[in-house]
Amino acid sequence: MTRDRRKTPEELRSARWFAPDDLRSFGHRSRAMQMGLGEEDWQGKPVIAIINTWSDLSPCHHHLRDRAEWVKRGVLQAGGLPVEMPVHSFSEQFLKPTSMLYRNMGALEVEETLRAHPIDGAVLMGGCDKSTPALVMGAVSAGLPFIFLPAGPMLRGNFRGRPVGSGTDVWKFWDERRAGTIGREEWEGLQGGIARSYGTCMTMGTASTMMSIAEAWGLTLPGASSIPAPDSGHKRMAAACGRRIVEMVWEDLTPDRIMTPASTRNAATVAMATGCSTNAVIHLIAMARRAGIALTLDELDAIGRETPVIANIRPSGKEYLMEDFFYAGGLPALMKELGERLDLSALTVNGRMLGENIAPARNWNTDVIRRLANPVWHEGSLAVLRGNLAPDGAVIKPAAMDRRFLRHAGPAIVADSYAEMKRIIDDPDYPMTPDHVLILRNAGPQGGPGMPEWGMIPMPKALLKQGCRDMLRISDARMSGTSYGACVLHVAPEAYVGGPLALVRNGDVVEIDVPARRLELRISDEELAARRAVWTPPAPRYGRGYGWMYVRHIEQADKGCDFDFLRTDFGPPVPEPEIN
Repeated sequence: MTRDRRKTPEELRSARWFAPDDLRSFGHRSRAMQMGLGEEDWQGKPVIAIINTWSDLSPCHHHLRDRAEWVKRGVLQAGGLPVEMPVHSFSEQFLKPTSMLYRNMGALEVEETLRAHPIDGAVLMGGCDKSTPALVMGAVSAGLPFIFLPAGPMLRGNFRGRPVGSGTDVWKFWDERRAGTIGREEWEGLQGGIARSYGTCMTMGTASTMMSIAEAWGLTLPGASSIPAPDSGHKRMAAACGRRIVEMVWEDLTPDRIMTPASTRNAATVAMATGCSTNAVIHLIAMARRAGIALTLDELDAIGRETPVIANIRPSGKEYLMEDFFYAGGLPALMKELGERLDLSALTVNGRMLGENIAPARNWNTDVIRRLANPVWHEGSLAVLRGNLAPDGAVIKPAAMDRRFLRHAGPAIVADSYAEMKRIIDDPDYPMTPDHVLILRNAGPQGGPGMPEWGMIPMPKALLKQGCRDMLRISDARMSGTSYGACVLHVAPEAYVGGPLALVRNGDVVEIDVPARRLELRISDEELAARRAVWTPPAPRYGRGYGWMYVRHIEQADKGCDFDFLRTDFGPPVPEPEIN
């Protein structure tokens, strides 16, 4: 079927289940009637899956049970049949050891859910950190028309008359708590005011970053990524998604038409301009590779070098939160400020080019959304480092760190586990100076397992009492997108598989040069080789189950941490069965 005409009802994918006059289709129709449906519900109508990540242990998605009803309303208004289908909830706050361990499982679940059911198109409902990449990765692999419905950020936090940001301000207050400058009463008061509505973190953490990336990629309706979750406009947007996905099915607007090299560059450029989470690197690469686009760390670094941070949102910005960003004009206003730095001809899910979508946008507050001539940071949010300590790359967030660590050298203090690191940082008398470099290893994709957000190592008590609030920290782990500080992350290859990080010893001098993009261990190649020759692999993390499969098939951070068998070049796609 050519794409310059609309599908006919006979060409709907769901018609293979419901239309034939045979035994199998009789079973499909009779079981649909068992649920109270009639032929008027499915005959000649697109069946739209509402992929819902709601759960009672997902505070960021706690409103999505309600929003599914608004999506259904939109689908029905447009003449489709909505079917709500639950998938993994990606409960960032409660999953152990980390929700990242389950991103690929969720992606696989989405892909197979869409492939195995009589679905013509999908509305993907999510937003908290890993949910956006998981939903998009699965839906792209399934290849059906889809639209992403962002959960939206929560309202601004409030504590003692001033706005506070989830995550970002927690880290700051925790340092002060451990330094003894605030007491238990103040600490407990903060916990009741820092997250006061449903929705995702209202800083430019991983959740807001990934929702912004989805919009910049053309996968959401214009402006959808920054609407606060409790805003009534969020309900209207949900209904609009329902209406639009029905039209996308008739237009056969599949993800391969939207997720192109040009729109991928748009997504990366916008990510850098927002002051994005370091996690964006892993997820951008993974999503792009699912779409058959070989995005690399070096390409992301090049985009970062030429894209200033213009969103003055914590943690890269100092003042504002996502609610302020929304009132200032949201992502369409930011993209309009970027102008010709974006490919404005890129197609989006509403069937229009990006340039058409952002043409009406206005920037209502140029301190929240800065002009290019007055950026928050002169380069993009992230930088990619390489050297003998990270031959396959590592990531740092220069816009959110003490500038004195942009170039630094100091002796290493090494911990082989988070428990060991915790003993070091909780010891008020541990012998260290601000020049020391803390190294946490065996916390990567396999070593964590799942690459937990341990990379934002809390400041050691020994330095807090000296008045220090930043130091150089290096790990093969990730950190929360709401975090800040001189933290080098995603060191690849990870220590658990024998990467150079496994070979560092206490007292070795580590050198960083962010402008030059270097991360080096000051020892000779011969010494490094000698240490590698006597290195012993750690014990296996799992003996069975999902974890056993995970550690055998997970790729390293520079490849996006996807499963190797889900790459587009792994093998040919399996054709859908004609009979079921």
